[in-house]
Amino acid sequence: MFLFNKPKPSLADLIPEGYIDIHSHLLPDIDDGAKNEEHSLKLINSLREYGFSEFITTPHVLTGVWNNTKEGIISTETRAKKFLKEQSIQNPFKAAAEYIMDETFSNLFKSEPLLTLKDNFVLVEMSYINAPIQLYDIIYDLQVAGYKPVLAHPERYLFYHKRFEEYAKLKKSGCKFQINLLSVVGYYGKEVLETAQKLLDDDMIDFAGSDTHHERHTDAYKNKVQIKKTDKLLTALKNNSLFKN
Repeated sequence: MFLFNKPKPSLADLIPEGYIDIHSHLLPDIDDGAKNEEHSLKLINSLREYGFSEFITTPHVLTGVWNNTKEGIISTETRAKKFLKEQSIQNPFKAAAEYIMDETFSNLFKSEPLLTLKDNFVLVEMSYINAPIQLYDIIYDLQVAGYKPVLAHPERYLFYHKRFEEYAKLKKSGCKFQINLLSVVGYYGKEVLETAQKLLDDDMIDFAGSDTHHERHTDAYKNKVQIKKTDKLLTALKNNSLFKN
């Protein structure tokens, strides 16, 4: 009797009906994502083919690199939505932001309302080099200000891979975790894949996002999923229904 391993699904196969993406860079010419309106349209159409139904796009707010403001993001969102409507795109499309946690961010959320995913959920990230010195003060102050932090792609912070206890500390501090979908196909490398697997196994992942910037990202949805079990990833994907428009 021969036993055969069950074929691995492609990432596209796992996208549930009605999936709401909460992390992408689809606004045109505002950060390192879509270059112009036509590029936005191409990326959105590719994701729609995989079953994406709603888009909460999250341009970077990173002082000195992407000096995006609330007003500038909203203005670009208005133009993008008009363009998409002209192209007969009916899927809900909303702009929030992906804020890097630093001193400038602390001053920002104390002085003006942030662009949130929905209600008081705000997408935050860290430098890929190291965590900010005042990380837990920022997280605490953010919650005092009334926000719920959703940490983008925790599996990609290499400085935590050998200090896994820091993930538990972040969760205990009040952070929700959003995994990047491409992490589970090995797009960012073996170490990120393995960390994504462990975070899922330990029930630390709350939500899932595409973090789409360009065609290399959308093309990677055709790749096979490399994690051993997909049940907790599927749960994270379904949890995104919390952000339904």
